[in-house]
Amino acid sequence: MYKILIADDEQKIREVLREYAEFEGHEVTEAVDGMQAVELGKSGDFDIIILDVMMPKLDGFSACKEIRKAVDTPVLMLSARGEEYDKLFGFETGADDYVVKPFSPKEVLARVNAIIKRNTVSVATGETAVFGGLEINFTSRDVKIDGVKVNLTPKEYELLFYLARNKNIALTRTKLLEDVWGYYFFGDDRTIDTHIKMLRTNLGEYRRFIVTLRGMGYKFEPDELE
Repeated sequence: MYKILIADDEQKIREVLREYAEFEGHEVTEAVDGMQAVELGKSGDFDIIILDVMMPKLDGFSACKEIRKAVDTPVLMLSARGEEYDKLFGFETGADDYVVKPFSPKEVLARVNAIIKRNTVSVATGETAVFGGLEINFTSRDVKIDGVKVNLTPKEYELLFYLARNKNIALTRTKLLEDVWGYYFFGDDRTIDTHIKMLRTNLGEYRRFIVTLRGMGYKFEPDELE
């Protein structure tokens, strides 16, 4: 059973998602605006938060940013705006996934299950990888550069962990979308390229470890191996 927070100002959407979620045995809490979503979301009591983009008092993007300051609870964004720019902006605020309205409640619950499973994969205690001055602790989700901790978005963590675990292996953009997002993601190459760009910025001088394979994808190629 998962504890799910559904934040949407449209009662019908909350009701239909609640119905499907409770049918699968999950516990649902509702929020009717962005401020209430932040107040509830910051408690850390939920396994996942579903946020509508267009909400009164505080929009979903801003709500996601505020929640991210306190907890790393996975976030699934809902929006009637399906432009690529909106999706990418959602990911930049820390969202794990983005669903465009109108949607199938079954698809939303499938994505919820996939997101939570990705975030609860067990990793051996104390598993750490060190590549020169870049230190990655897979268990605590800590990344340090020359001893200084850096803060990444949840998706940046997942992308870096996947790249590091598959070091020196050529990875296509399609492979990255399928494995990092957990299923076939309805996006395009810009989704991966945008996240790689943000990740490289946060890695500073160690951005060089992420090598672009022109016309194909990327490869994590560190100067020093573990």
